[in-house]
Amino acid sequence: MLFKKIVVGALGTCCYVLGDEENVIVVDPGDEGERIYDYIVKKNLNVTEIVLTHGHFDHIGAVGFLKEKTNATVSIHEADSEMLSNTNKNLAANFTGENITAPKADRFLHDGDIVKAGKYELTVIHTPGHSPGGICLFGNKILISGDTLFKGTIGRYDFGNFRELLQSVGKLMKLPKDTRVFPGHGEETTIMDEILFNPYLRNELYGY
Repeated sequence: MLFKKIVVGALGTCCYVLGDEENVIVVDPGDEGERIYDYIVKKNLNVTEIVLTHGHFDHIGAVGFLKEKTNATVSIHEADSEMLSNTNKNLAANFTGENITAPKADRFLHDGDIVKAGKYELTVIHTPGHSPGGICLFGNKILISGDTLFKGTIGRYDFGNFRELLQSVGKLMKLPKDTRVFPGHGEETTIMDEILFNPYLRNELYGY
């Protein structure tokens, strides 16, 4: 599998390009669309879909640029779809004061849906909590966790729902232990490492 992480923007959003050697998807192009597109052109890749783990501004900022360049479809969970056009809901108004929006979605994702990344298939896992329509993508022993799960912690819930987030993270802990986790910010981890070493998960999910 072709798998490329490109860290973009002031908040260090992890954008992922993945698929086979011809067709790929782009996950969470939050900023610096030109740099993401330069990689796509350099590798002679065809982008079939732009998938958003959620609708916050730092994950959607380059969607419009990439859609115009690649004509790829845009996919997001319906519960976050209004964030694409509403800067209050996507938090851009509060955090940046800028008008950061994205084109409307072509496809609404739901729990259990399949996203095709070239010849590979990824399953959509609905993980509300950080945002109502947060999702993760799982397949080929890889989890793209968005802002639901990070190395050593979990996502912010001050503008989300704490209990929903805990339930969502608990769902992820049932994945195979050797699953590699690629979050929306920061370093890669594994499900096993989070079970063993994430104090937040131990305290909140397991009570020890």
